[in-house]
Amino acid sequence: MLNRRLVIQTFAAVVSHGSLTRAVAQESNVLKVVNGFPAGGVVDTVSRRVGDGIMATGYAKSVVVDNRVGAAGRIACAAVKAAAPDGNTLLLTPDTALSLYPFIYNKLDYDPFRDFRPVSIAALTTDALAVGPMVPDKVKTVRDFMSWAKANPQHASFGSPGTGSPLHLLGSLLSKEAGVQLTHVPYRGAVPGVADLVGGQIAAMVAPTGNFLNFQQSGKLRILATSGLHRTPFTPENSTFAEQRCADGYPVEAQWFGFFAPATTSDVVVKEVNKSIAHSLRNKSVVESLATYGLVTRGSTPEDMTDSLRKQHENWGLLVKRIGFTAES
Repeated sequence: MLNRRLVIQTFAAVVSHGSLTRAVAQESNVLKVVNGFPAGGVVDTVSRRVGDGIMATGYAKSVVVDNRVGAAGRIACAAVKAAAPDGNTLLLTPDTALSLYPFIYNKLDYDPFRDFRPVSIAALTTDALAVGPMVPDKVKTVRDFMSWAKANPQHASFGSPGTGSPLHLLGSLLSKEAGVQLTHVPYRGAVPGVADLVGGQIAAMVAPTGNFLNFQQSGKLRILATSGLHRTPFTPENSTFAEQRCADGYPVEAQWFGFFAPATTSDVVVKEVNKSIAHSLRNKSVVESLATYGLVTRGSTPEDMTDSLRKQHENWGLLVKRIGFTAES
């Protein structure tokens, strides 16, 4: 009996030492957070702010953000799919890169449900339509803009963070509903598009609401409507698309940015990373910094994140089918 107890105690000590070694080894490593959008944008900001919070938990010695810009985030997804499943590389992406894209691209370099392991949702977001100085001040609603666009076809355009992005879909949906031809101008992320909007190079832009906040406050652009069932607390003066009875069904669920790991990442590692992200999202400085970008911090379990992703996938499929949207629209 004594020998058996000694064996059990020794085994427990080895396991405990192994866990400690894993934690110490991780602390000496660099955590790479990969996202598919330019520095300075909303997705990049989530990567950096939550990454800083993760580093503060001791999970990693440092955090490096890798902006794999292009293809509306698909390049970043493919890069993380091929990464080592050691907890040192995470994907931070809008849910739509996995829930929506399968319905609008004939071929993806990744399978949204087989190539990644959900780790945690990080923040909730909304989208918005905004106009710049090219559009007269009297234009205050989506209907006003569509009337102006119809009367000024040479300027009837909207930018988005990339062809095939959900923001492209939103602009196309508004155009189709109103029966007004709007020329789509794709950008490599929201930041350059908003710069052109403020500079008067394009008439309108659809992007995450947070990309517009500072410019609206300084009077350089005007938000016409935001997505979601309720007005965002960051722009309570702006009505929703639903209130204006347009963009019916967009979006069908709360939109979010979330962290994913390569598919074969172990349960132990996923649990460890999830715990670090949860601590980060409770950090007051993280919460406040993301709020300035129109984001509400919201963590989750991997299981809840998986359920949300599947619901999003189902709902986007119905919406895309209804409007007949493709990436080439």
